Amino acid sequence: MLRGRSLSVTSLGGLPRWEAQLPVEDLLLFEVAWEVTNKVGGIYTVIQTKAKTTADEWGDNYFLIGPYFEHNMKTQVEQCKPVNDAIGRAVSTMNKHGCQVHFGRWLIEGSPYVVLFDIGYSAWNLDKWKGDLWEACSVGIPYHDQEANDMLIFGSLTAWFLKEVTDHADGKHVIVQFHEWQAGTGLILSRAQKLPIATVFTTHATLLGRYLCAANTDFYNHLDKFNIDKEAGERQIYHRYCMERASVHCAHVFTTVSEITAIEAEHMLKRKPDVITPNGLNVKKFSAVHEFQNLHAMYKARIQDFVRGHFYGHLDFDLEKTLFLFIAGRYEFSNKGADIFLESLSRLNFLLRMHKSDVTVVVFFIMPAKTNNFNVETLKGQAVRKQLWDTAHSVKEKFGKKLYDALLRGEIPDMNTILDRDDLTIMKRAIFSTQRQSLPPVTTHNMIDDSTDPILSTIRRIGLFNGRTDRVKVILHPEFLSSTSPLLPMDYEEFVRGCHLGVFPSYYEPWGYTPAECTVMGIPSVTTNLSGFGCFMQEHVADPAAYVTPPEDYSEEPNREALGPSGLEILRQILPACQAPDIKQSFSR
Repeated sequence: MLRGRSLSVTSLGGLPRWEAQLPVEDLLLFEVAWEVTNKVGGIYTVIQTKAKTTADEWGDNYFLIGPYFEHNMKTQVEQCKPVNDAIGRAVSTMNKHGCQVHFGRWLIEGSPYVVLFDIGYSAWNLDKWKGDLWEACSVGIPYHDQEANDMLIFGSLTAWFLKEVTDHADGKHVIVQFHEWQAGTGLILSRAQKLPIATVFTTHATLLGRYLCAANTDFYNHLDKFNIDKEAGERQIYHRYCMERASVHCAHVFTTVSEITAIEAEHMLKRKPDVITPNGLNVKKFSAVHEFQNLHAMYKARIQDFVRGHFYGHLDFDLEKTLFLFIAGRYEFSNKGADIFLESLSRLNFLLRMHKSDVTVVVFFIMPAKTNNFNVETLKGQAVRKQLWDTAHSVKEKFGKKLYDALLRGEIPDMNTILDRDDLTIMKRAIFSTQRQSLPPVTTHNMIDDSTDPILSTIRRIGLFNGRTDRVKVILHPEFLSSTSPLLPMDYEEFVRGCHLGVFPSYYEPWGYTPAECTVMGIPSVTTNLSGFGCFMQEHVADPAAYVTPPEDYSEEPNREALGPSGLEILRQILPACQAPDIKQSFSR
């Protein structure tokens, strides 16, 4: 094994291929990520999927390392005693020296073992660890950057833990994979202490790349022209960028998830990835191919129920002729293509209205943002829907009993008298309860930054207010979907199966789980070849032009206020589903 090399060695290029095969019993594999048991970022799904597969293969020799949060510990982790002596000693030693380390099984498929560090409990040592990081790589962290400080504590605890493990490994080889810059300080400090471990660093997106794309720069056409230090400094993330770059150059092996991210990393982080490891999905989880149609119908009905409540008083469109579209992911307005999607929806609304189409398109934006709570009007809508449902069932039971009695007597009931005055009164009251003076809300929650929110600001500008004449309706759901939600009680997988199309016109998407998940669930999706998954599809399908938006989808104009070719391509994908030939002919002209 190649290990214990100096910090100046940055690549395995030129080294002979390692042909030896080591049995799993002689290895300890650790995977370090901030998202372990912690659903805060895009790689949470990556960690979950990889953990399941690796746990099945490696068994008791595979461990995940992440942060401890009490609410996650109660619902996602089953505490148990360490099964490995070296792990047990490391946990015990750290707990004796003022840390709080938890060990257990993550309650996901495969039930992998997890080691979780309580970050706040060890914050007393922050100043010392800042000094250690400075001595290791001359990177200082400002006191006001709470996130970076937390990552330093996490990394320092990781390095401490790995040292304790290697001291008692009894000849076993230790391999550690670190994900993203959040886990990178653990790698830097481990290498600085010359721990006998083999290290892998995986970046799922470069830190600076994400910032540059969010600022509407013409990123991909100017990759080789950016002054990296200047750009990072102007965005006040220079210390974070240095942590990420140091992690990349300290690792024995550097990997990333797609070809397009590999090109980005080579320019942003000044190291070419040694290996590209595309993200995977646990396909067995979605393998009910024969049930695609049934599942779609079932979950579409539940989405229709939500729409009935949300648009009460304005439900003058046919739900059987309504298409459900969605965009989901991290709330990055330009990076995820929400800007271009909204512009295309504005044009689509105009075309559908101009041709008096009876098709309605309801579009969901599932993008977590800061909120105060549920929107009162949205909650009221679901309450009204439920009340109407109860009323209808009550009248139906009463009607059914009278009809049954009349038939037993051999009579055809008089439909004018089968409903008495009380029944009519109840129904009139139900109708009056559906009257509303305002338009259906465009968001399900009270947004903290309502006036400056990019999606809401764009909706105001293009005038998609869910009016009666609008054929395109918009709903922003700024929270992760959950089956326990009082508004839309569905898990993400169920919601996707109930929709007709996923739209992900991302400008910056290192991989892109959302279109991949749509694919395995039998739901069509639109993506671009500026996403990792789009590039992957472009390489592996027979006719990529039919599936992936062409590379000129984003103009060089930084603000991209014009609809542009990508927005037109989205319309081309949506319009056939609207089943309106005149619209398509008009669009072709």
